[in-house]
Amino acid sequence: MPESVPTAAEVTERFSKRYEIGQAQVLRDIERVACGCDYGGTSWTSRKEADAIAGSLGLKAGSRLLEVGAGSGWPGLYLSKSTDCDVTLIDLPLSGLKIAKERAELDQHRGSTWVSVADGGNIPFRDNSFDAIFHSDVLCCLPDKLAVLKSCKRVLCPGGKMVFPVIFITPGLSAEDYQRAIDGGPPFVETPNDYPALLDLAGWEMTERIDLTADFLKSVQAFLALEESRGEDLTELLGAEPYSDTLARRRAKVLALEKGLLRRELFSATQKSPETPEW
Repeated sequence: MPESVPTAAEVTERFSKRYEIGQAQVLRDIERVACGCDYGGTSWTSRKEADAIAGSLGLKAGSRLLEVGAGSGWPGLYLSKSTDCDVTLIDLPLSGLKIAKERAELDQHRGSTWVSVADGGNIPFRDNSFDAIFHSDVLCCLPDKLAVLKSCKRVLCPGGKMVFPVIFITPGLSAEDYQRAIDGGPPFVETPNDYPALLDLAGWEMTERIDLTADFLKSVQAFLALEESRGEDLTELLGAEPYSDTLARRRAKVLALEKGLLRRELFSATQKSPETPEW
């Protein structure tokens, strides 16, 4: 039977524990091989993808970047380190932000780093505070996606840009395949509207859309193979049942992607220009 949909609070607690355990050496080893990073992150952004995003956002010294749902700092801290931009990381689990702050101090970033326990749907900063906004596989883990998009728009400076990859269900599926997609996807993978429509409703103009599904499948397959090969270490770390559950969820995701039931795409957007009044 499929799992019942968790509450937002349960998802927050799940991520909080995941950030803590994600610092274990075996998990960082797996992450380093599969994604090219070792922050103990929970998104699917690879190092290659992060480098492309830094260029897309035009980050440089003095740029003010906001990462929503930043967790333990990947890839926001990496974007700051590689471009010298200033970065503000927000999320609800305090555990991840503490890890991110320690990592920033260890890596001795040239740019400034701030962390804040905050809800992406109610970002606690003034209007026009940031030059760029990024969030990675966050909206598919939150129930109120529209609130996050509206809140991001408010704090972005005019002329700024938001970039985000997100996982979603392929349109037009049968009821059976739709359920398989839910079983293989993140906690809140379902959407009331597709992402272009959500961006439009929130006042954004979509400027680019890139299909990342093929690379996403390769990453999930890599994680699964590495997790299977490190079974003894992971069983010791997680316990036998949680390790078995991890593999089951990973296999469900691989199956959903192989059957074309899930997609992962990157969206870029800017604020809509004010409409010219009719005379």
